[in-house]
Amino acid sequence: MARDNIIIKGARAHNLKNIDVTIPRDKFVVLTGLSGSGKSSLAFDTIYAEGQRRYVESLSAYARQFLGQMDKPDVDSIEGLSPAISIDQKTTSRNPRSTVGTVTEIYDYLRLLFARIGRPHCPEHHIEITSQTVEQMVDRIMEYPERTKLQILAPIISGRKGEHAKLFAEIQKQGFVRVRVNGEIRELSETITLEKNKKHSIEVVVDRIVVKADIQTRLADSLETALKLAEGRVIVDVMEQEELLFSQNLACPECGFSIEELAPRMFSFNSPFGACPECDGLGQRMVVDPEMLIPNPKLAIDKGAFEAWAGSTSNYYPQFLAAVCEHYGIPQDKPVSELTKEQMQKLLYGTGGEKVRFRYENDFGHKKEAMVAFEGIVNNLERRYRETFSDGIREHIETYMSAKACGKCKGHRLKPESLAVIINSRNIAHVTSLSIGDAQEWFDSLTLTDREAQIAHLILKEIRARLGFLVNVGLDYLTLHRAAGTLSGGEAQRIRLATQIGSSLMGVLYILDEPSIGLHQRDNERLIMTLEHMRDLGNTLIVVEHDEDTMLAADYIIDIGPGAGIHGGRVISQGTPKEIMEDSNSLTGQYLSGRKFIPVAAERRKPNGKWLEIRGAKENNLRGVNVKIPLGVFGCVTGVSGSGKSTLINEILYKTLAKELNGAKVRPGEYKEFKGLEHVDKVIDIDQSPIGRTPRSNPATYTGVFDDIRDVFSATNEAKVRGYKKGRFSFNVKGGRCEACRGDGIIKIEMHFLPDVYVPCEVCKGKRYNRETLEVKYKGKNISDVLEMTLEDACEFFKNIPRIHRKLSTLLDVGLGYMNLGQPATTLSGGEAQRVKLAAELYRRSTGKTIYILDEPTTGLHIHDIDRLLKVLHRLVENGDSVLVIEHNLDVIKTADYIIDLGPDGGNRGGSIVATGTPEDVVKVEGSYTGKYLKPILERDTSRSKDYRQRLKEMEDAVV
Repeated sequence: MARDNIIIKGARAHNLKNIDVTIPRDKFVVLTGLSGSGKSSLAFDTIYAEGQRRYVESLSAYARQFLGQMDKPDVDSIEGLSPAISIDQKTTSRNPRSTVGTVTEIYDYLRLLFARIGRPHCPEHHIEITSQTVEQMVDRIMEYPERTKLQILAPIISGRKGEHAKLFAEIQKQGFVRVRVNGEIRELSETITLEKNKKHSIEVVVDRIVVKADIQTRLADSLETALKLAEGRVIVDVMEQEELLFSQNLACPECGFSIEELAPRMFSFNSPFGACPECDGLGQRMVVDPEMLIPNPKLAIDKGAFEAWAGSTSNYYPQFLAAVCEHYGIPQDKPVSELTKEQMQKLLYGTGGEKVRFRYENDFGHKKEAMVAFEGIVNNLERRYRETFSDGIREHIETYMSAKACGKCKGHRLKPESLAVIINSRNIAHVTSLSIGDAQEWFDSLTLTDREAQIAHLILKEIRARLGFLVNVGLDYLTLHRAAGTLSGGEAQRIRLATQIGSSLMGVLYILDEPSIGLHQRDNERLIMTLEHMRDLGNTLIVVEHDEDTMLAADYIIDIGPGAGIHGGRVISQGTPKEIMEDSNSLTGQYLSGRKFIPVAAERRKPNGKWLEIRGAKENNLRGVNVKIPLGVFGCVTGVSGSGKSTLINEILYKTLAKELNGAKVRPGEYKEFKGLEHVDKVIDIDQSPIGRTPRSNPATYTGVFDDIRDVFSATNEAKVRGYKKGRFSFNVKGGRCEACRGDGIIKIEMHFLPDVYVPCEVCKGKRYNRETLEVKYKGKNISDVLEMTLEDACEFFKNIPRIHRKLSTLLDVGLGYMNLGQPATTLSGGEAQRVKLAAELYRRSTGKTIYILDEPTTGLHIHDIDRLLKVLHRLVENGDSVLVIEHNLDVIKTADYIIDLGPDGGNRGGSIVATGTPEDVVKVEGSYTGKYLKPILERDTSRSKDYRQRLKEMEDAVV
């Protein structure tokens, strides 16, 4: 039995109700259910945790203390478990050196390819570099004037670890007297001790020569000796001038540009042998940005337009700026936007050392006068940033800086020598700047000589296979040089998925968390085929998913519910998709079969005549887009993955509004003109980021309802008699909290090579407050009891206090009634955190001029949760505000009042507006992929909604 199934007995992690589950092995299994029902508790905190724990248990105690320990999951037994690999939505490395190419290992194969069949070219003359003869080397050296002193060096060790003692002895035996070690000339007669674990460069001093007419024979002999010693390479150190690297293999005949023997490390931007020396291989540098320096160009200089020099802590810089303005006749009372280009240039970049008379008076009235050179505000901040030892000053200056492409390597990260190596007219940076789809085409059409094809055969096979896997999971629009930290959770997960397919493992249990996130319906079929391919290799797939197509393609579905939180944690239904659809107990089955559905409104709202207009948007792949965004409606921005949706909305629209309305220090994406700012006074981005980074944050503190609850407790007679104020009922400050656990309620005990153990505080028994505070009660409950209540119970408990009841009601409206009032923020899912934020917005009074922006709000949500979310979003619009969502989910798109569809494709094939208008307008546009996939859903659900409304009317008529 255990050979064919994974048998779980007594699973109790989080809200699971002691459940028994049997999961078929070597099948494609979908776990589904409402957000918070316990799917992740079963998949990740039970099955994966046990698989991982068993692996760690097999290691030695010494090894275990270096690994992230996993607790034994709360389960009686699991049989039939394979080695488990979890592919979740956590973004890949935030390391700026990590790229799509490095994460997928394609870049490693590219480095090898360019090292083996790349052809070096001179960066200046663009001609292929070939080997140099000794005669050519002599001719080049003889161009130096007479009496020039030279050293002929043979580079025998280049960046290798070791003490190299034997090597020194061998060189001395051959009759050589001196070596240059790490740039320093040393005598071989002395004892040279090198650090074993550091990299060293060693060159033998073959000869020391002074240039004159009759030295050519000696020079040629010395060069030949050096070339023999260093396998065809020689360094000529022109004393106090420069160094020339000659090679019998590679050098430009025009200018003598030489390149060392090609090796994979030359193409690594993480190695000093390949990285651009200017930016250390990052491709960009932090520089002071004039736009960030002047957040409000409407301000005058004397009103603090140059924020960094406005003088919050010292009056030195404002006085100096006034003296500069006086010297050059720059008006200080005019808005900065009205100053001439020449005046701005002087203020920002100085006047090349020209001195200005400066009379300075400090806070104590001491005066000082001097002629001081004005370096410019930008240059001043950059110099102070480089020179300061203070982290505070560095952090302050960083708020006025932005990342700019490195001037030397133009953002390509590599040395000029590395970029001078070409295959089929492209260097390695050009190849990585291609989208994955275009790179696949380029590698397929590569023309090589027979010898090159033979050398590159296996490398190309690996590169093509990996590119193919990335295309199959819908990532063909990404470029290989894209920073891994900028990927969304869904993209990062699908990259890891493609990497796993590349490893072709068998007999493994893969646990995936919503792989369809961020994927357009068009690409879903390819993803499902990829998942089926992984299953067919002989693996078991457990996929936490809500996507209808994925569920219908599964071999087996397990529906967890019936509700969320304390109302969930049970297996409601399990079986094939057909069996689930026929099960009346399964909420998922009701939606899959059409018995339940998200209705389409009979009439769509019309825009209120006010628009936000962006003209000439050119950031990333946007092609000078002009777009009008209607206000007073529920708008939806759609398009295939990589079409430019996030760039248009998050980088341009949101950042521009945040900068203009909230004074945010952000740099919006490139555009020509932005109209309609007067129609909005507030922009709110409601994303799925945590509502707090520590367990002290919870729904009560985030929504502000905890302040009101503390007011209630401080107003009780007992609290007044004892003199307790509101702060007494906070677990974050001294006074009312338990000092033994500092208000955490739990104590952490470090166990070294065992997992850390968290135990309830012995003093407060996990209540977080001291005994005196807990003696104050309201309606028979103390403050700790209230935090332990579910939001449903709390809403009933405080029903007679309108301000608390109203805030708690909004949390119930977004479907969070099951959650505890004091549930730590760190335990909330992304979807739950987003709904807490929505609830906080719902009870605020509408201004009618607020725009809410949401990026894929349906992430992690069941169809029933989406229905609830849509009701909340439409309520915000009914209040008179505007909602704009970026979304792929067709159930959301079909209910929108207005759609902006970008495309037609992803990457450099996208970035244009394909269609705008109501869903009915968009489905008529032939080039729209969104319209193509929306059409059948819209027709089906419009018909269902019409029938439903008809039935309701007939029932009402029958009652009358």
